[in-house]
Amino acid sequence: MLKLFIGNKNYSSWSMRPWVLMRQAEIPFEEVLVRFDAFDAGSQFKQTLSGLTPTGKVPLLIDGELAIWDTLAIAEYLAERFPELHLWPQDAAARARARSICAEMHAGFTALRSHCPQNIEASLPDVGALIWRDQPAVRADVARLVSMWEELLAQHGGPLLFGDFTIADAYFAPVGMRLKTYALPVPPAVAAYVDRVAALPGVAAWLAQARAEHDFRAFEEPYRLQR
Repeated sequence: MLKLFIGNKNYSSWSMRPWVLMRQAEIPFEEVLVRFDAFDAGSQFKQTLSGLTPTGKVPLLIDGELAIWDTLAIAEYLAERFPELHLWPQDAAARARARSICAEMHAGFTALRSHCPQNIEASLPDVGALIWRDQPAVRADVARLVSMWEELLAQHGGPLLFGDFTIADAYFAPVGMRLKTYALPVPPAVAAYVDRVAALPGVAAWLAQARAEHDFRAFEEPYRLQR
């Protein structure tokens, strides 16, 4: 059986992507949770991953003797391993577009990711209001998301970015949760899309488990002294 190593569900946005993808697509896998304690070489986190992946990071997918340690590489591997599930759009042009926006997410939106770290169980509208006021790069990242999502939803008729669920929706699910946590302002159509993604069984399962962790990691939450 496939084995997926992940970090804390409340904090690990990169882990969320392949987990949601596999859960929503009903791909069986064994979950291995590697708790965030620290990220130095001597930490339990790094020791657990030592010998499994050269990066010492999660997520990590193990299939027999094969290790795949990049989120986008994991998604591509699953799409090839399970072609009947159509994890990418079936239309070639739509598939190229879906790959493009996932690569854009993979390499970009750094301001949003830096200033609004994932924290699913939290409600931080006051923090979000200050970020929105003071960080023009965050406003630019959100504007790009709004433009992208509105165009794709209109082009494909919804309810998801390419009509049916694809890797793209799994890839942007953590972004939607950031928008909700920090109450960043988006148009109604975008907010409705975020709500539809949050209601998907695979996403809803991750969110419920994240909220049940109760594992406060101070280094992941510089804006809060305690939970």
